[in-house]
Amino acid sequence: MYLRTKNRLKNGKQHVYYSVVESHRASDGSSVQRELLYLGEINASQEAAWRHSLQVWDEKTGQAQTASLFPDSLPEPPQNISPSKLNALRLRMDLVELHRPRAFGDCFVACKVWEQLGLEGFWKERLEEPRRGKAAWHKILQLLAVNRMVDPGSEWRIHRQWLERSAMDELLSIEAGRISKDRLYRCLDRILKYREELFGHLRQKWTDLFHASFDVLLYDLTSTYFEGSATEIPKAVHGYSRDGRPDCRQVVIALVVTTDGLPMAYEVMPGNTSDKATLEDFLAKIEKQYGKARRTWLMDRGIPTEKTLKAMREQDINYLVGTPRGKLDAVNRKLINQPWVEARRDVEVKLLSEHGELLVLARSAGRMKKEWAIRRKKLRRLLKGLAELRVSLPERDKLLQRIGALKHKAGRAARFVRITLPTKDQPVTSANFSYKLDWKKYKQAVRLDGHYLLRTNLTDEQPESLWSMYMTLTRVEAAFKSLKSDLAIRPIHHYVGPRVEAHIFVAFLGYCLTATLQMRLRTHAPGLTPRAVLEKLATIQLIDVHVPVVDSRHLVMRRYTQPDKTQAMLLEKLGLRLPDQPPPKIYQNRAAAGGLSLSPEPEKPRRMETAL
Repeated sequence: MYLRTKNRLKNGKQHVYYSVVESHRASDGSSVQRELLYLGEINASQEAAWRHSLQVWDEKTGQAQTASLFPDSLPEPPQNISPSKLNALRLRMDLVELHRPRAFGDCFVACKVWEQLGLEGFWKERLEEPRRGKAAWHKILQLLAVNRMVDPGSEWRIHRQWLERSAMDELLSIEAGRISKDRLYRCLDRILKYREELFGHLRQKWTDLFHASFDVLLYDLTSTYFEGSATEIPKAVHGYSRDGRPDCRQVVIALVVTTDGLPMAYEVMPGNTSDKATLEDFLAKIEKQYGKARRTWLMDRGIPTEKTLKAMREQDINYLVGTPRGKLDAVNRKLINQPWVEARRDVEVKLLSEHGELLVLARSAGRMKKEWAIRRKKLRRLLKGLAELRVSLPERDKLLQRIGALKHKAGRAARFVRITLPTKDQPVTSANFSYKLDWKKYKQAVRLDGHYLLRTNLTDEQPESLWSMYMTLTRVEAAFKSLKSDLAIRPIHHYVGPRVEAHIFVAFLGYCLTATLQMRLRTHAPGLTPRAVLEKLATIQLIDVHVPVVDSRHLVMRRYTQPDKTQAMLLEKLGLRLPDQPPPKIYQNRAAAGGLSLSPEPEKPRRMETAL
């Protein structure tokens, strides 16, 4: 074990940084070094104190000997000066301990994104100062949002587990022991009234940071369900569940994002709200929030009604929406003699103008193969299950149950199979129980595979630009996927109405951080996702190094591990630099040093020097 130095010229001055490194022989005979402890920059008096503090085992002689940590070229201090005159500490290096390893790198990046969005100043101005000895409300909110981005969990879990496993107390300069779960809940009660102001603040920040465009907006809806009865929450009702949980009460969330995936606004509505009943009110809210402008709205089929689209045309609001598949066959018959025009690779289009709209019939070769393969797989399973039933011939009630289960798994593919069943009083036989594939319906469905019908009032746009614009609708779907998977917005466990919406608000803040990090990565590392970056940087940990002092005190140095090459490259690409190592602290006894989550009041900082 030895001390490795690294020289750096900074502001015209030479700096030397030290690390304790262990060297051992690998099985192939090569020498391998591993960094055990990063000491940072050490001055001359500290060098003298550490000089004779290392015991080295000599494999050749089989004996231990005292070795110097520093190069012999450096002059030693006078040996007749006592440690007290050197302002040094007498340390027990044989009792060094490492305590409380916790994630640092991912929390550090999330906090930096929070700063880049100016959210610290935004919330500090609006949330009142706490009572003396309490953590500031804007720091509590930052803690909630960073947790939602990095390692989402409940307020109880943050209080009991995550604060101990993360370095947020160090990054926010707060005492973890003073953050109770009740304080986390009460923070939720203070933030909802500033939601509209936050939307405007974020819009301006994204314009300044990324020159974001808000001319084309994507609109879609999703749902999130509750764990428990949720009977005291007015908006929690049963409705069409996009999560496959019709047994649970839910709320509906409407979200507006840009084509870059940056969220502009959202709204929480009752769980039984119909998709068609949301758009008109939301358009009015966006105009009230951001003023009237020539925007283009992208929506999936089923959201706008004919009445809403007519009103949008009359108000000169542009739109590009999908159309239900039921209208595909009728439009296809009108355009049967019109040739296909290639819009892009593997995508062909036909255009039809009618009633002040432009209908775009698109055909994607890739989508055609995918839809055909999915249908074929489901049909094979259904037909195989029916063939097994014809062999076993169970009684009629069991037969009906098994056919119902097969149809449920087959989904829409079940409509292509016609099944003949025995009457109620007849026994099940191979003669009265049969099935047959409806080839007419099947061929008609295959003919429309990979086809999309879009409608828009942008009659001057080129087909390829309309198709590319509509494909950006996947960004809002990616936003919902991030909210539900990475940010764990579901299920909701709160049973107080305002805190339910505050929970969604915190998830929205977490997604804002995620989307901002994604925009940073898109320039320098487009193949990486924010989740992959956070997982990679989470291995940069903060560790408390405990070194006992001869007089029963404890010297505690908080040190984060040095990033490897990949982590250093990621930080460089993101334009981030790790902070300086925290200064050491001295505690009166081992109990105080071990209970760092309580952050006891340290003594007056002393110079980190050592002597035997």
